[in-house]
Amino acid sequence: MTTQIVRFAGLSEQDRRTTAPLPKLGHGDRVELRVRREGGQNQTFFLPPSALAAVETLLAHLLSGERVAMLTEDQEVSPNDAASVLGISRPLVVHRMDIGDLPFRYVGKHRRAKLKDVLALKLRIDTQRAAMEALADDAEDLNRRHGV
Repeated sequence: MTTQIVRFAGLSEQDRRTTAPLPKLGHGDRVELRVRREGGQNQTFFLPPSALAAVETLLAHLLSGERVAMLTEDQEVSPNDAASVLGISRPLVVHRMDIGDLPFRYVGKHRRAKLKDVLALKLRIDTQRAAMEALADDAEDLNRRHGV
């Protein structure tokens, strides 16, 4: 039995056509969210300025036709989910857990890692890949220019 940790949401084509992007906000602007309940009641919520960037990003992705999912950094993910985020195989994720590169805990017999730890490992992997690509580019340039 598998549980789905990530739930994706998207907009229909009609919703995308009828929804406008948020206008650029100025310093001191406030955003309020008005919810009309099924019974006709209205509720208004004020969003703090720190939440606006997340709302703008979310809406921009939805309007471009992408499906999105929101996760908290303390969300625990399985090795399969971590492999998807990292772009590596599940056995390699388990190996990274075993050698201490990715902290995890057991839930019964199953391993779970925090999303923030997976993202930190992804940043390290991406940084290493970029450094190796730059080194390979330098080696190719040396070979091309000097035959070394």
